[in-house]
Amino acid sequence: MSLPNFIDSIILLCGALLLTGVLTTKFSSRFGMPALVLFIAIGMILSRFIYYDNAELTQLVGIFALIVILFQGGMQTDFKEIKPVLGPAISLATIGVLLTTTVVGICATYILNISLKEGLLIGAIVGSTDAAAVFSVLGGTNLKKRIRMTLEAESGSNDPMAVFLTVSIIEWIEKPEINWFSLLLSFIMEMGLGLVIGVLIGMLAVYVINRINFDSSGLYPVMALGFAVMSYAAAAWLGASGLLAVYVMALVLGNAELTYRKTIQAFNQGFAWMMQIAMFVLLGLLVFPNELSKVVWQGLLMSLILIFVARPIGVFCSLLFTKFAVREKILISWAGLRGAVPIVLATYPVLAGIKHGELFFNVAFFVVLTSAVIQGTTISPLTQKLSLIEKDRSKTPSLLELMALGKADTEINHVLVNDDMSIIGKEIQQLNLPDDILFTAIIREKRIITPRGNTIIEAGDTLYVMNPKKKRKDMKNILGLT
Repeated sequence: MSLPNFIDSIILLCGALLLTGVLTTKFSSRFGMPALVLFIAIGMILSRFIYYDNAELTQLVGIFALIVILFQGGMQTDFKEIKPVLGPAISLATIGVLLTTTVVGICATYILNISLKEGLLIGAIVGSTDAAAVFSVLGGTNLKKRIRMTLEAESGSNDPMAVFLTVSIIEWIEKPEINWFSLLLSFIMEMGLGLVIGVLIGMLAVYVINRINFDSSGLYPVMALGFAVMSYAAAAWLGASGLLAVYVMALVLGNAELTYRKTIQAFNQGFAWMMQIAMFVLLGLLVFPNELSKVVWQGLLMSLILIFVARPIGVFCSLLFTKFAVREKILISWAGLRGAVPIVLATYPVLAGIKHGELFFNVAFFVVLTSAVIQGTTISPLTQKLSLIEKDRSKTPSLLELMALGKADTEINHVLVNDDMSIIGKEIQQLNLPDDILFTAIIREKRIITPRGNTIIEAGDTLYVMNPKKKRKDMKNILGLT
């Protein structure tokens, strides 16, 4: 085949994969199964026709995909909602991961007939939950807010712990005289510095995005994503946790008054899906089914231990002094889905040349697949069985949404009228709006209402208010948003 024809064939294959990946999400949501299972299956099928063993490229794509996924998750997270559950979430993300790693590691030592160090390495690889899997599965449930936010905060923040443990244990295997006290100090420094970098770059991103005027609104999402990548790169360069920096940066950005918020979120949501498809298909290609078949019973046993023993121990011990009920802890234990992070981490020992590296990858791969299939398809029924459904849960739009008008020094604010706002029941003319602050439209029960002086504002209305950027504070004062 000539080079042009080969390139055209690759492009055709990529297009077919994207379309197939998007269409499969419809089936995954119907069965409650994370889409990653179907993407990986596509990759495994293609591996019968395409030889692929580039672990370095897979790791690079995987890390970039994790940056995009964590950025999306952080942007969509309301800090006011996760603030009450930060303590339990951090406990799960640290103590929970450590306990899960220990239990799985000890069991792996006997099941796989390997050393304790190597067993703990497998435990560290599969120790963290997956943000993409958790976000996608919980998004379709009416799970109680406190549990949902705990799981989302945990999945967004426990990756750094898993990365630290994996890298540290690999170093321990290569250098047995490792100083664990120094490692502990290093972990504290990595987390603390990653947090600081995430906050600082997040604040910088908010300042720049809100003050720069592009001719095209499509450049704002690119800039926001650029700041996310820079957060990871800056943190990694300084020896801090890059993934934590990205998640914190996205939290800062997502909870600020941001120009073109909807454009940024819509772009990143689509891009995150594209990166998930690319990452999981590559991971599927990297696995050879005949090698995977050699660890079926070991992988299945490891999965059952993780799901029914290690994860519950980690959850119940981490939440020992919290107000979560037993049935809530049971659901949190069951909702600890594994996904991209364990498979990406499984490439670390392969690239480091660790003995049994291929075995670790195959076992981690099998654990992720079984976890996604078993837990992902049963979360909704278990939620109903445990009576942890939040009735009539609806997504509340942001209180204030900004949209800039190109190079003009004007913006349109999207404001949801809450029940406790003082403007309810008032006519627009009673608000005494300045000449340069205008109501352009009101959305009420899916109807668009043209604002007039005698139009009465009602709870639940969505107001579109046009005002100069310099008078944003005045507009907020008039509407009672401060």
